[in-house]
Amino acid sequence: MLGQRIPHPRSTNFAEEYQLPPAKRLKRLDNINDSSSRPLSDSENYDASPRPPSRRNEVADSEAESDDEDSIPHASQTELESALPLVKTDKEAIAEYEATRAADDSLDLHGRLGQRKWVQGKSSIYVDAFNLALETVLDEESHLFDEAETAVFQRWRDLSYEGQYLYVRLFLRKTAAWHRVNRLKYYSDIADLNAAVGELLRPCPLPETTATARIAPGESEPPKDTILSDSFTLADSSEDHIESLEEASSLLMLEELKTLAKEAKVQGKNKVELLEALKKTSQKQGGLGWSGLKRSDTEDSMKSEQPADYDEETNLWNGAGTNRDSHFVRKILSNTGTCIRLSSAAFKLFERVHLVFYRSTEWTEKSLTTIILARISRWNFPDYIVSRSTNIFRSRSLLLEFEASIRTQFAVDNVLEFNGTANQDGLHKVKEIFEEVYPRWLTILAEEQDKEDRVYESGEGAYLRRFSPAWVYTRIVHKGTYVLGRFKEHKREHQVLTELLSQHLFHAARRGAWYQRKALLEEHYMWALTPHEDRSDGQQQKHWKRIALYTCEDGLQDRDCHLIYHHDLQKRIGKLERQLKVAKRHQHDFGHVRLAKPIERSVEGTRVERERTPSRNGRRRSSTDVAATSTTNNTRRGGKTVWLDPLESHGECSVEAMCLSHYRSLGWKGYHSEGGIIRTLFGYLFYDVLFTYIPNVFQTPFQTCPLDLHTDAFYPSRFSEIHQRLNEVSNGHGAEILTRVYAQQKAKQTCVVGIDWGFEMDDLVEIVGCFKGEALSTICKVMAQEYQQRGGGIPDLFLWDPEGGEVMFVEVKSENDRLSDTQRLWIDVLTGAGVRVELCNAVAKAVVRR
Repeated sequence: MLGQRIPHPRSTNFAEEYQLPPAKRLKRLDNINDSSSRPLSDSENYDASPRPPSRRNEVADSEAESDDEDSIPHASQTELESALPLVKTDKEAIAEYEATRAADDSLDLHGRLGQRKWVQGKSSIYVDAFNLALETVLDEESHLFDEAETAVFQRWRDLSYEGQYLYVRLFLRKTAAWHRVNRLKYYSDIADLNAAVGELLRPCPLPETTATARIAPGESEPPKDTILSDSFTLADSSEDHIESLEEASSLLMLEELKTLAKEAKVQGKNKVELLEALKKTSQKQGGLGWSGLKRSDTEDSMKSEQPADYDEETNLWNGAGTNRDSHFVRKILSNTGTCIRLSSAAFKLFERVHLVFYRSTEWTEKSLTTIILARISRWNFPDYIVSRSTNIFRSRSLLLEFEASIRTQFAVDNVLEFNGTANQDGLHKVKEIFEEVYPRWLTILAEEQDKEDRVYESGEGAYLRRFSPAWVYTRIVHKGTYVLGRFKEHKREHQVLTELLSQHLFHAARRGAWYQRKALLEEHYMWALTPHEDRSDGQQQKHWKRIALYTCEDGLQDRDCHLIYHHDLQKRIGKLERQLKVAKRHQHDFGHVRLAKPIERSVEGTRVERERTPSRNGRRRSSTDVAATSTTNNTRRGGKTVWLDPLESHGECSVEAMCLSHYRSLGWKGYHSEGGIIRTLFGYLFYDVLFTYIPNVFQTPFQTCPLDLHTDAFYPSRFSEIHQRLNEVSNGHGAEILTRVYAQQKAKQTCVVGIDWGFEMDDLVEIVGCFKGEALSTICKVMAQEYQQRGGGIPDLFLWDPEGGEVMFVEVKSENDRLSDTQRLWIDVLTGAGVRVELCNAVAKAVVRR
C-alpha cells in the first residue's frame, strides 16, 4: 500500500475550499477553579511560582469611555457553562427567542419559561433569569440570609419591570462604575428611563439586624458594605456621592475633558495629563466662580444651596475647609447630567445570591442566559438524576467565611499572578496572609475530615468540598509554600508540604507537584537543616536522600497522584538510586514505561504568501516592502501559514492539511482533529460513567456532563467505576462499548460533552481496533483525571493504519514554531503509553506569491 493515494474519507469533511482550523487552546491563569499544576522538572522550578499576567477584556471606567451596553467582561467558562450545551447566547439569539414567542400578559416567570413566551417591553430573558436564580435560592436556602436582607429581596420584587430590567442590565456589567443616565441605551425596553432610575434611587428602611462585620483570616479590617444599615437604596446618585475630581472626571469623554481644560486654561497631551493639570490648578485656587451649575437651577435655588463660606462678590468659595475640587466637580456633573451606580451593599448581596445559585464564584451574563436558552431549545440530553443539595453552606457564617476566603485568595493572586514578578514587599504581604490563614486552615481541615467520615458516603462530598473555605485556604497555603521557598525557609516549607500531603480532601490534582517539591527539598536541603544525630555530613545526606526516595515511591503509589507526574517521579527515583548505589537487583525497573523520543520528519511543500498592496494609511507599497512584510507575516512564530495541497488539485490549505495529505499518500488514514478524536472516544467509552448518579453534580436537566468533570473531584468520586471501565478498555472491549453507546444515542444526537457525531462509526471502530488496549486505557485515565487541563496540547493529526493495526499522533510545526509545555506533556504521555508520535516539520521547497 506504500505510495498509494488514499482518498479523504467523507467523515473528515475535507472540502476544496480551505478553512482554517480552530486556534489552539491557550493556557489559563491559575484561578479559583483551576485544579491542576504542571509537572516539575529537576531544576527546582515549583508549580506555585507566579506566571506572567495575561491580557483580559476590561470594562471602560465610565459610560463616557464605552457606550456599548455589551461592553461586559467575559471571563473563562464557569463550571455550569461548561456543563451546558453550546447554545447561541449572543444578542441576536436572545432577541430571536424573545421576539418569536407570542405575547401573553397573564404569564408569570414560570409560565414564560414553560411556554417560551416573552414580549419586548414587558418581559425579558435577563430579568427572568435573574429572578429564577433569586427564587430558587430563597425557596431552598433562605436560611443563609437574615431579616434585613430578606427585606431587600422584597423591595426587589416590588420594583416595576422597567426598574428590574435597568438594575439587571447594570448588574451584568459587574462593575462599580458610574453610568450617565442620558447615555443608557435601553429605550426599547424602558419607556420611562427617569422613572426607572428614580425607583433604584428611592431609599427604603430596613429592620434592625444583629449581624456584625467580622475580620476574616488574611484581612486587616472588615470589608465595607457587607452588613446592611438601617436603610438602603439599590443605586447611588452622583449628586450625593461624587466628591473628588478624579471620580467625576471619569465620566467625561476625552473631547469633553479637553473643553473643560481649555476653559481652565490648562494643557495636556492625554487624559492623564489633563487631569493632573486640573488638579494642580484646583490646588492653587480656592475655587473658580461659575454660576451655571445646572440647567434646572434658578438664581434663588443657587443661593439657597451655596455654602456659608461662599463669597457672592468674588463668586468664589473661601476657607481652609472648602473642597478645592468642588468647582470642577459641580461643573462636570452639570454637563453629564444625573449619573447612577449600583449601591455596593445591595450589589454584594445579589452577588452572594448568584454564588449560591450557580455554585460558583465565577458567573457571567452567559451564565444567566444559557440555562434558559438550553431549557427552551429542542435538543436531547442524557438521562440522569437531577440532584441539587440545599446544604452546601450549612450556615450563613460559613457562606460569609467562604466569601471572605475568596477575597483573601484574590489578594494573594494579585501579588503573585496578576502583576508580574512579585517584589519583596509583595512576598512579605503574601507570607503575612499565609501565617494568618494557616491556623484556621488546620482547624477547618479537621472539621471537614470529620464531616467526610461521619456524614458523607464515599465520594459524595467531593464536589461540595469546593465550597468550603478550607478548599480556598488550601490553595492559599499552597501559594504560601512558594513564598517560603523564595525566602529560603525550606524547613518550614517541608513541614507545610507534609501537612498538605497528609490530607486527601482538597486539591488532589496538586499532589504530584507536592511530592516532587518535597522530594527535592529532602534531596538537596533538609540534611543541613535538621539534627545529624551522630551522623557525618555524608551519612546525613544519604539519610535524607533515602527519605526523598521513599517520598517518590509514595507518590507513585498514591492513587490521587495524577499520571502526568509519574514520569518525573520515576526519573528522580532512578537518579537517587544511582547516587545511593542501590544494588541493581533492588533498583526499580521502569523500562515498561520508558519514554521513546518522537520521530522527526520533514515534509516539503509549496507555501503561499499573499501580497498586501494597500497599507493602513492607504498608500500603495513597493514590491520590496510587500516582500519584506509578507516574509515577516508568514514566518513569525506561531503565525498561520497557507500551503498548496498536492493531493487536492493544489488547492490552498493549512499546513496541517498539507502534511495530512502526505501521510495519506503513505497509506495512513487520518484526521486533523487536535484532540477531537480523543474527546469523542472518551465520551463514547465513558458515557455511563459520566452520567452515574453522584449527588450535587447534576443540578439542571440540560447538562452535557457532570459539573465536576472539569475539576479534580471527578476522578476520586468515581474511582471504582473509572477503573472498572479502564480495565474493560485495556482488555479489548472498547469497540463493543463504542457500538453499544452509538446504537443507543446516535438517532437522538444526544448532547454529550466531547462527542462529535460527525465522525463515522466505521472509522471509530477501526481506530479502537488499531489501539493497543493498555495505550487507550492510559489516555482515557489522563482525561478522567484532568479533563479540562488536558483538552489542549494533543498533537494536530491523528492517523491510523487499519492493515498494520497501528495508530500515530503527529504534531505539525512550520518554520520557527516550537513545542509548548502542554504539547510536550501529551507527547510524554503518548510515548509512555507506547503510542507512536512524530514531529512533522513543514519545509517550503517553493514560495508562491498571490
